[in-house]
Amino acid sequence: MSGTEDIPSVDYVEGSGIPIRGNDIDTDQIIPARFMKVVTFDGLGEFAFFDLRFDDEDNEKDHPFNEERFGDANVMVVNNNFGCGSSREHAPQALMRWGIDAIIGEGFAEIFAGNCLALGIPTVTADHETINALQQWVDDNPDGEIEVDVRAETVTYGNNEISVSVDRAQREALVEGNWDTTALMKANRNAIEATAGSLPYLESAD
Repeated sequence: MSGTEDIPSVDYVEGSGIPIRGNDIDTDQIIPARFMKVVTFDGLGEFAFFDLRFDDEDNEKDHPFNEERFGDANVMVVNNNFGCGSSREHAPQALMRWGIDAIIGEGFAEIFAGNCLALGIPTVTADHETINALQQWVDDNPDGEIEVDVRAETVTYGNNEISVSVDRAQREALVEGNWDTTALMKANRNAIEATAGSLPYLESAD
């Protein structure tokens, strides 16, 4: 898909789903603070939802991320106020490195959604009844295909097509390939340096 320089547009995501039920799932539940003492984000995926997935003796609890049937899922379906709490960017990093490419939910914490955008992960929303129905369908059809059309603001699954909402700025950034601000700065380095060099107050004093 097209995008700016080497940044791909993210106007469409497809794959199987994984339901994560519960309101107000915060970033500490997504990635506990003790796993944030890392130099890079590599390997964070295995610690996603760790305290919800394992007890104090590292025995598995009942959690979708532990279920083999959801092992290849890349579209997460969540409830309201997902990603609330601290602003740690490790949370969406952990989800991405587990394999998540898009998240459908009732609502997202603003900073979490922004951190997802910086990774090219769409966060699209729908009402409570719509999300509940989708979560149940995913539970019943773990290998079922979900199609997230960011541009058209629709999600298709089974014989259903539902309307979802995508923040306008997020949609434009994803569809136009402007979501990776670091890559944009690198791609436009020469233009930035030329502009900086032309500014009077940045000229060397005689």
